Amino acid sequence: MPPIDGLKVVRSEIHGYGVVTLNPISAGEVVVYGDGIVYREDDDFDDEYSLVLAGSDDEDDEDPVPLYFDLTDQTRWINHSCSPNTEVDTSWDPETRIATAWWIALRDIEAGEELAYDYAFSAHLAMPCSCRASACRGVIVDESEINQIPARLKPLLRTRKTRRRRA
Repeated sequence: MPPIDGLKVVRSEIHGYGVVTLNPISAGEVVVYGDGIVYREDDDFDDEYSLVLAGSDDEDDEDPVPLYFDLTDQTRWINHSCSPNTEVDTSWDPETRIATAWWIALRDIEAGEELAYDYAFSAHLAMPCSCRASACRGVIVDESEINQIPARLKPLLRTRKTRRRRA
């Protein structure tokens, strides 16, 4: 995969590999567009680096099958953070069968800073978090589903009270 201008894949302090920006980025600016391949939920693929797309591959489908956008460029290494500096947005056009993903800066980002967004997993997909942010939830999960996580993950949850003590 060719490198994306202005970004660099590095060993991450959050997890495994990460992506840092080589230039300052202003709040509200598009940071990067991601490239990938679209899969249906029932296809055989590795969903570890995939985004869930809103919509279906058939607009007339009464029981739509979820679609996934498997990232195939450096954006696949943008890590999760409970205090992200970017957010990801996606679009899917069923007529052209083209998916697009882009990351937007939530605040000013300094050159050399690692990019991160909130993965906000569904409760049934929740996993332990290693972001180390002062607002870390302890688990990668959509905040609206935090009370629905599996029992085995509940001991990892950090309440707002314990987050303040650790900061």
